[in-house]
Amino acid sequence: MTTEAVSSSGTRVQIPAPVQKDYYYWLRSFTAGGVAGCCAKSTIAPLDRVKILLQAQNPHYKHLGVFATLKAVPKKEGFLGLYKGNGAMMIRIFPYGAIQFMAFDNYRKFLNTQLGISGHIHRLMAGSMAGITAVIFTYPLDVIRARLAFQVTGEHRYTGIRNAFQTIYLKEGGISGFYRGLTPTIIGMAPYAGFSFFTFGTLKTLGLSHFPELLGKPSLDNPDVLVLKTHVNLMCGGVAGAIAQTIAYPLDVARRRMQLGASLPDFDKCCSLTKTLKHVYTEYGVKKGLYRGLSLNYIRCIPSQAVAFTTYEFMKQVLHLN
Repeated sequence: MTTEAVSSSGTRVQIPAPVQKDYYYWLRSFTAGGVAGCCAKSTIAPLDRVKILLQAQNPHYKHLGVFATLKAVPKKEGFLGLYKGNGAMMIRIFPYGAIQFMAFDNYRKFLNTQLGISGHIHRLMAGSMAGITAVIFTYPLDVIRARLAFQVTGEHRYTGIRNAFQTIYLKEGGISGFYRGLTPTIIGMAPYAGFSFFTFGTLKTLGLSHFPELLGKPSLDNPDVLVLKTHVNLMCGGVAGAIAQTIAYPLDVARRRMQLGASLPDFDKCCSLTKTLKHVYTEYGVKKGLYRGLSLNYIRCIPSQAVAFTTYEFMKQVLHLN
């Protein structure tokens, strides 16, 4: 919308009318991302616990496979043992999911409008930047969650979230203790989040462009806008998660071992990214070291990303973000 004014020379010029700011847009976007993250992680909480136990070679379970560990944990620690560390995860994942999805939308718009970058590449770049932003803001909570999840009943180093914060701060160098493994996390998050958003966005665009009647349906908040059907959303999110995890998994293994720090007997060999990757490769090889637990990661990341993207797309419609 524009208004007309008369210049000093007498000619009429067009002046853009003030754009009314939606002060609640960011809050709604934040909420949508947070809900999506919590729904996704709640779906796969037991698999996350097993993944941490296998990645870090927990002495009680390192001789077992994925499904054997899923059976062994409830026998040794009770059913709730599968959800150990999940409280810290929920505290972390709401702001993580909120920041990641909100940042992705804003980075994507910035790259497109301010830098003129569009097409598939801006999804990859925006996804990488969003993932890194979310990690930096929520990393200490991820460290706490990993430490609590690594504990086995009867051998507790920490009594809870608060005690874990105090112990790490006092015994592991203060604030820096909460950022062990941040470098491999950021390096791993860039391709993971980038390819995740890139793959989902590309599949969504291709599906709605070439098969709108078969794969699309009218949006709840705007019937003129097509969105993917729920089962198609789930499939696209699952494929995106699988591709992204395959690319970034070795860095995720290194990140976990660095995060666990003093909880591991060989933590002195895991003080940097290159040393950790070299140590894991030398001691355990590729299949049983760098890619240990990958089968579990496929099982967990496919439903996790499927639920995350599907929930976010639904919340965007409910909160009128489309």
